[in-house]
Amino acid sequence: MSSKVSLRIAREGSPAKPTLGIDPEELASCVSCGLCLPHCPTFRVTGEEWASPRGRISAMREVQDNGAAVDAAFLSSMETCVQCRGCEPACPSGVPFGSMMEATQAELAQRRRFDLRRWGFRVLSHPRLLNLLSRILAVAQRLRLVPSKRLGLPPIPLAQKRLRPTGDDVWLFTGCVMDAWQRSTHTAVKRVLEAAGAGVALPGAGAGCCGALSLHAGLEGHTRSLAIRTMKALEGTSPILVDSAGCGAVLKEYGKHFGTPEAAAFSERVLDVHEWLAAHADQLPTAGEQRQDVTVAVHDPCHLRHVQRVHQPVADVLSRYVTVVALDDEGLCCGAGGAYAAMQPDLAASIRDRKLEAIKRSGADIVASANPGCTIHLANAGVAVRHPLEIVGEVIDHDG
Repeated sequence: MSSKVSLRIAREGSPAKPTLGIDPEELASCVSCGLCLPHCPTFRVTGEEWASPRGRISAMREVQDNGAAVDAAFLSSMETCVQCRGCEPACPSGVPFGSMMEATQAELAQRRRFDLRRWGFRVLSHPRLLNLLSRILAVAQRLRLVPSKRLGLPPIPLAQKRLRPTGDDVWLFTGCVMDAWQRSTHTAVKRVLEAAGAGVALPGAGAGCCGALSLHAGLEGHTRSLAIRTMKALEGTSPILVDSAGCGAVLKEYGKHFGTPEAAAFSERVLDVHEWLAAHADQLPTAGEQRQDVTVAVHDPCHLRHVQRVHQPVADVLSRYVTVVALDDEGLCCGAGGAYAAMQPDLAASIRDRKLEAIKRSGADIVASANPGCTIHLANAGVAVRHPLEIVGEVIDHDG
């Protein structure tokens, strides 16, 4: 896909030398030590320098500093990055690879003649249209008109129960695709929060999409408009709890991306739902001992482990109810990457194969993952995978 993207490198009225808009100090911060390499999923499966953070940064320098061409090789290097940011915590120099990749994607997005993602992501900002198209897709699945597994789609529900607010202690961010396709997860999360004594407020239609997918695709204007809508729909001072790791990472970085006091104050209120529950663990109900024989392996979503860096609360909350085992792959990406599995299916599958090996070695009965993209990607490979709080909710219901 990436090699076919058409670019206009020298736009009318601009210098011929291309720029990627990356902060020069950030670009110079990489010393090419290579400690990031074992933590990069695309380097692990290809063994190629162009598919590593170090190689991608080198290519960025050539374009921004030396005027190298934005050719098919450069595009392939950028487009095949999962944007998992696993390289960041491994880097002794603190290289902000994520912000450099976002700047690069934003510049490339401005230069593309046509990009289907631009139109597809706009649907996410219209909940009624998204729900209508989701129902149509659900019917097509049941008629076997859609190759769901090849497209990386989960079974889409025909109808879902409406969520209703129960108070204003915390907000539960419901998002776009997750609310349309996996609202049962929100239902379970809401039930667990209520079991911990919290009254749960729900955002209106204005807080549909958080802009995560648009940001990764470089669509800055669309991301900003979604962020403004989201912040307006979640006003007040109550904590904003998020049960999707990818959404939570972006919401926590609104302050960094938009640089306003309002955005910074908003981001300060955002917590992963497990992060909040771990801090209120004494308010959670206890579990019957008969459930402790269930063994759950925790897959850490990249945006929870590497970006938010709050993956431990997932295991802390789960371990109150089931036996938890860690995977032995040091949190390596599963290959989902938001829309990555659809855009780069071969690489995504190769990356996932390593995760499947780690899951098999764990001997777990079930896998827990706090990100919808990860659960869908793993389930399409035959893994029994659930959101952690779906597992907790079932134990609480059983014992209650």
